[in-house]
Amino acid sequence: MSTTDSTRTHRLPSWLTNFGFQIIAGLVLGIILGLIAVATGSTKDNPNGLGATLQVIGSNYVKLLIAAVPPLVFLAVVASISNLAKVTNAARLAWKTLMWFAITAAIAVVIGILLGVIVKPGEGTGHLQAQETSGHTGSWWAFLEGLIPSNFLGLAADTSTDGGETTTSVSFNVLQILVISIAIGIAALKVGKAADGFVNFCKSALKVVQKVLWWIIRLAPLGTLGLIGNAVATYGWTSMGTLVKFVVTIYIGLALVLFVVYPILVKLHGLSIKQYFSGVWPAVQIGFVSRSSMGTMPVTQRVTESNLGVPRAYASFAVPLGSTTKMDGCAAIYPAVAAIFVAQFYGIDLNFVHYLLIMVVSVLGSAATAGTTGATVMLTLTLSTLGLPLDGVGLLLSIDPIIDMGRTAVNVAGQALVPTLVSKHEGILNLDVYNAKREGDLFVDREAEAEAEAIEDSKATSNA
Repeated sequence: MSTTDSTRTHRLPSWLTNFGFQIIAGLVLGIILGLIAVATGSTKDNPNGLGATLQVIGSNYVKLLIAAVPPLVFLAVVASISNLAKVTNAARLAWKTLMWFAITAAIAVVIGILLGVIVKPGEGTGHLQAQETSGHTGSWWAFLEGLIPSNFLGLAADTSTDGGETTTSVSFNVLQILVISIAIGIAALKVGKAADGFVNFCKSALKVVQKVLWWIIRLAPLGTLGLIGNAVATYGWTSMGTLVKFVVTIYIGLALVLFVVYPILVKLHGLSIKQYFSGVWPAVQIGFVSRSSMGTMPVTQRVTESNLGVPRAYASFAVPLGSTTKMDGCAAIYPAVAAIFVAQFYGIDLNFVHYLLIMVVSVLGSAATAGTTGATVMLTLTLSTLGLPLDGVGLLLSIDPIIDMGRTAVNVAGQALVPTLVSKHEGILNLDVYNAKREGDLFVDREAEAEAEAIEDSKATSNA
């Protein structure tokens, strides 16, 4: 045997190491395993071994993603404020971002209203009247109070007792973390040179957090397998029941926004539709299976910067803000169709004023539900504003997980779209990155590649 043969390394085919292929493989395998779990007797209340394993894998992956959010938001915002000091159009970027949030939300809610009126998903469902449900109704006063941090880290603890066993869970409010981060970042700017050490520390720590995040992202195919497998094993495809008409209506609306409205906006800004979808797709996939805009936020921010070419200083503001207030799926399409569904279900006629109120609440109301339970709170806010029965919330909860997958995917796509459009309009979008050929892994570790290239260039220079 020759020396060449003995030292030859065997590498896996490139398609096996492709991130997109791995996500799809995890999705398909998860569905298969979920169906097997159901076939072997796994239920929501009494999962078997396979069902419990899928649940543990999925839930723990979401925990890992969410754990990266607080340090990532804090460090990225503080570091980016120091970079924004050199940008003359920072205020213009902010108001244009909010303007496009409102524009896309308005388009989405109009589509939702039209579908609700045309399809009439609440007529002929055959359901008995829903039992009364308790729920938290969002309000502007609660939103303003929620902006004020309860502590330095924006953390909250919730203690519950079940069967004599007391458990305490800790959660965080991203909106409060944003407020804290912006305040500290601005203070560091005002302090000047004395804060250079602190700012440099934040920039260095951000690099470390991003590296850890990269490791978490590489686990996404396994997380996808667990999440989608658990969804199938827990809810199955039959849980839609006679509400299938409502579910189909929601998904038609989501598809129109994602595959018609967004591409039109991309094209109107002179950008490639294919490049937008290929760039944002890794985040959309994870959003679909995780059902969490916040959990997907680190991935959304990464694709917005690395695949779509949005400057990091701007993306670190726009994406976290969008993850709490930019929800075309949860806060526009869903409450519009759901409110009309509830009205039709209870035989209540809506007029033009009601539809106008749906638009106002959907465009502005997502801010009032930021950091809470998303679509459910948004629906209660919409129903209470229109004076419709809140019992309708309980009616739709049984199918919420199935709908939530599509809603979150659209949320994530929109959260990456707006910074891209604003960056293009302001002339700060890196078109070379945006138009780069998507070959091999769509989610390559670009920083590691850049470091490796720098080392190679250094060696070449020294040898010369």
